[in-house]
Amino acid sequence: MSYSKLLIGAVAASWLAGCTMAPTYERPAAPVAADFPDAGSQSTSTIADIQWREFYADPKLRELIDLALANNRDLRVAILNIDQARAQYRIQRSQSFPQLDAVGNESVNRVPASVSQTGAGVTTRQFNANIGLSAYELDLFGRVRSLNGQALERFLATGEARKATQISLISEVANTYLTWAADLEQLALAQQTLKSQSDSYALTKRRFELGSASELTLRQIQTSVDTARVNVSTYTRLIAQDRNALVLLLGAAVPEHLTPASLSDTVSTVADLPAGLPSDLLTRRPDILQAEHELKAANFNIGAARAAFYPRITLTGSAGSSSTDLDGLFADGSGAWSFVPQISIPLFAGGANRANLDAAHVSRQIEVAQYEQAIQTAFREVADALAERNTLGDQLSARQSLVEATSTSFRLSQARFERGVDSYLDVLDSQRSLYTAQQGLIDARLQKLTNTVTLYKALGGGWSE
Repeated sequence: MSYSKLLIGAVAASWLAGCTMAPTYERPAAPVAADFPDAGSQSTSTIADIQWREFYADPKLRELIDLALANNRDLRVAILNIDQARAQYRIQRSQSFPQLDAVGNESVNRVPASVSQTGAGVTTRQFNANIGLSAYELDLFGRVRSLNGQALERFLATGEARKATQISLISEVANTYLTWAADLEQLALAQQTLKSQSDSYALTKRRFELGSASELTLRQIQTSVDTARVNVSTYTRLIAQDRNALVLLLGAAVPEHLTPASLSDTVSTVADLPAGLPSDLLTRRPDILQAEHELKAANFNIGAARAAFYPRITLTGSAGSSSTDLDGLFADGSGAWSFVPQISIPLFAGGANRANLDAAHVSRQIEVAQYEQAIQTAFREVADALAERNTLGDQLSARQSLVEATSTSFRLSQARFERGVDSYLDVLDSQRSLYTAQQGLIDARLQKLTNTVTLYKALGGGWSE
C-alpha cells in the first residue's frame, strides 16, 4: 500500500469519527421572573433594537461617541483579544489535520581504521529527502474535537466581551457628557448667585459706611458671598474633572466645538421606552451571551476529559528518497518509506484522569452559576432603571414646583426686608432655599436623562458594527 493511500485512509478515519463525549448542551432555565416589575404594558419591542446613532438625539454626543469608538484603549484591547482568541482557535483546530513536513538532510560518518572491519578508514555519506507525518492522532473518541469546540466557544465569548465593552463605553460617554452639561449649568447658576450676592454686599457695605445698615446685616451677606464663591470653585473643579474623564474615554482631546451648550431636556429621539421581556436579555445582552459561551466551553472540556480514559491512536510515517550520492537522490530505486502506527492505552495514571474529569464537572457547575448570576444581574439592572423611571416624572414636577415656590418666597422676603419688616437673615434663608431648589432641579433633570441612558444600556442597546 502506498503512503498516499495510507494518509488518505487516516484522514478519512479521523474525519468520520465525528462524535465527541461532551454532554448534550442544554441552556439552564433563567432564574428570573417572566416579566419586569414596574414595566407597564409588556411589549415584544424594546429600545435596544434601535442603533445608537438613531437613539441619541444630540449631534455633539454622537460625534463624541464616534471618537471614543475609534480611539478608546479598552475597546482596542477588547478587539485585539478577539484576534488573539481567533488565532488560538486556529492553532487548536490545526490538530484536526495531519502535519506534513518536508525534510532534507545529509549525514557524513567516518569509521577509523582501528575499528573498521576492512582495516582501513571508511567515510560514508547519505542524502535523504522525505515528507513526514508526525504523530497524527486519529480522533476516534472526540478528544481533539472537544478541544476544538472549547476553543471556538472561548473565541465567541471574546466577541461578546467586545460588544459588552462597546455598550458600556457608549453609556459612559453619554453619562459623562450629560454630567458635564449639568455641571456647566450648576456653575452658571453659582456665578449668577455670586454676582447677585456681590452686588448686594457692595450696596450694603456702602449703606453700612453711611450708618444706615448694621454690621450684622453686612456680615450675613458676606457669608452668602463666600458660600457662592466656594460653589463656583467647586463646580469649576468638577467641570475640569468631567472633561478629563471624557478625554480618557475618548482616548483623545475633546474638541472645543463639542462642549455642551446646556443640559437638554431629552437625550433620546424615542419618546416611548419599551423594555420588552426578560427573555429578550438572553439573546441581546452580550455579557449573558459571553457567559453562555463560557458555559459551552466548559461543556466541551468535559468531553475532552472523558476521552482521556480511552485509547489514543497516533500515526507517524514518512516517504521519500535516500542515496549515498546527491546525484542519485531521486533516481529509480532510491525510494524509502516508513509507517509507525501507535496505540496508547491508559492503564494507571495515579487518578489524574479521574481528577481531571471531576475538575471539568466542577468547572461546568461554576460556569452555570456565573451564567445564572449574569442573568440575575441584568434583570436587576433593568428592574432598577424601570423603578427609577416610574418615579422621575413626579420627582421632576415636584422639583419644578419647589423652585417656583422658593422663588416667590425669596421675592416676598426681599420686599419685606426692604420695607424694614424682616431682618436680612430671613432674606438669606429664602435665597439659600431658592439656590438649593435650583440645584436640585438641575440634578433631577440630569437623573432623568441618565436613567434613559442606563435603561438603554441595561437592555443591551448600543451595539452596532
